[in-house]
Amino acid sequence: MCGITGIYNKDIRNHIELDAEIKIMTASLTHRGPDDHGYYIDDKIALGHRRLNIIDLETGRQPIFNEDRSMCIVFNGEIYNYKDLNRELLNKGHRFTTTSDTETIIHAYEEWGEECLKKLRGMFAFCIWDSRKETLFLVRDRLGIKPLFYAEYNGKFVFASEIKAIISDMHFNKQMDREALTSYFMFSYIPAPLTIYKKINKLLPGHFLIVKKGKVIIKEYWDLYFEPDRKKKEEDFINEFMELLEESVRMRLMSDVPLGAFLSGGIDSSAVVAMMSNEDDMPVNTFTIGFGGDSGGFDDERKYARLVAERYKTNHREHEVLPDVEGVINRIVNSFDEPFADDATIPSYFVCKMARENVTVALSGLGGDEAFCGYERYLGFHISRIYNKIPGIIREGYLKVLIEKLPESSSGGNRVNHLKRFVRSSSLNSAERYLGFMSRLNQSYKGSFFAENSNDYVEAFDSSNKRFLRYFESPNADDPLNKVFYCDIKTYLPEDILACTDRLSMHHSLEVRVPFLDHKLIEYSATIPPELKLKWFRKKYLLKKGVKSLLPEPVLKHRKQGFVGPMTRWLQTDLKRMTLEKLSDKNLKKHGIFNHDTINNILNDHYNGRETNDSLIWSILIFQTWFDSYMN
Repeated sequence: MCGITGIYNKDIRNHIELDAEIKIMTASLTHRGPDDHGYYIDDKIALGHRRLNIIDLETGRQPIFNEDRSMCIVFNGEIYNYKDLNRELLNKGHRFTTTSDTETIIHAYEEWGEECLKKLRGMFAFCIWDSRKETLFLVRDRLGIKPLFYAEYNGKFVFASEIKAIISDMHFNKQMDREALTSYFMFSYIPAPLTIYKKINKLLPGHFLIVKKGKVIIKEYWDLYFEPDRKKKEEDFINEFMELLEESVRMRLMSDVPLGAFLSGGIDSSAVVAMMSNEDDMPVNTFTIGFGGDSGGFDDERKYARLVAERYKTNHREHEVLPDVEGVINRIVNSFDEPFADDATIPSYFVCKMARENVTVALSGLGGDEAFCGYERYLGFHISRIYNKIPGIIREGYLKVLIEKLPESSSGGNRVNHLKRFVRSSSLNSAERYLGFMSRLNQSYKGSFFAENSNDYVEAFDSSNKRFLRYFESPNADDPLNKVFYCDIKTYLPEDILACTDRLSMHHSLEVRVPFLDHKLIEYSATIPPELKLKWFRKKYLLKKGVKSLLPEPVLKHRKQGFVGPMTRWLQTDLKRMTLEKLSDKNLKKHGIFNHDTINNILNDHYNGRETNDSLIWSILIFQTWFDSYMN
């Protein structure tokens, strides 16, 4: 895994010190590639690369050139089928000087142009400079496993693996984007192509970008289409997707450095560890996180991870996270360079730290929930379609009123809060219902959340809603549950959980691979009828049947906890003092963005058990930390 940067001088009359600027940008990404660095610089273009040695330790230094050096590439990621592509390209007369997957990409582009992207199987973000055509070609992988940011300002086009490389330029004007700000408090992350900065964008997954003669063109090269095949039997689906999953795990075991796996105790990571163990006689290195402090009713999954570790005799390590996270919050914020508030960042930070102390590459079970229907909200959405058959006067006049009066769990559980969120959105149309399930900002706070309830904020919220809803309403899926899956694959998956994994693993110079997100497996999953993924109100029905022989029964049957900590309880107890200090009127006045009375209501409702506001409070805490670090 690596970090890439680049500067394209759109007008040669601009006086840009390419050499100095690219070295500053690239140095800011040292954590992504501590083992080596390289540059390509001419009068129009500068490319930088930081390398984490994984494959071809001796000759894989970047940038890498084609035979006549008319093209060069900087690359972040892994191409798992590169050896097959190498053989095909050798037969077409191409010559290789390294054994790296990076060189395969540049020859594939030389041979097939943009069509080469259809042949790549892996995770990637890369840039190819074609000096003959004076063209910059930037690409982000199909599902957004690897990030790519870009900006245009002061007569230049710049790109990088992380925002910090772009804002390292003292001439960059750090203005906040209002829609990004409202989206952040709705979802706890900022959806692509937005970032918190007006001038910086994320390249969307499955897209490429061309810069030619100063003009920027963006095109989509891949999309997912849900076309359920109802002619196949259940057993056929199980056999076929298990073959693809086993192949995907096997491909991701290629490495010239030590390798391991995250083991949460859930079905997805446990299945990956089981398949890794079946592929290799050597014990798999596995890593698990637990939680200490006042965790209330929270039940972490260490006991289930231990069952899998014992069954497959792994080299198992555990780490207990305590609610002493003030210093960690700053490091997390500095990993993202923009507000990002999924509280999975806490366990992710520590599991990546522990893994990197022992290995350089780790496999993860991420993506199994999207591919095989694993989230509670999927079940809630399914039930809401049945719930809506109850007469409206009973739903709205009695059930909703009764549920709204229920006190939240004093132990930190979230079932009551989930019920409240369910009844608040269930009567809406399918698209807005799912938006309601995903939104972290309670409607009762929304109107007075910002200090200025101007038309600008109303328009920003409206734009945020439309950006989300257009995925749900896409014709790529017909069945309402498939629409939910598509929406998550385009929003929550790349910009929340994959962003979290990339930034925090790279903070520790760790490469993470995600077998469930092999694009062939995801495309196959889109042919499985949704009623086989969620059957008899059982999530992951088909996946559980497929991996039944691989996993201990308690792992298959326990209720999904998710890779999060007891944040609801911690904010009421161990982290309360820090929270009140950070969100005091004095600190909030530094920017004047929030309505102080509304923030106090949010806090009081959480502490008094009227509303579980852990996600929203955490979002405000993270924003405040980011603002102090980046905007003051």
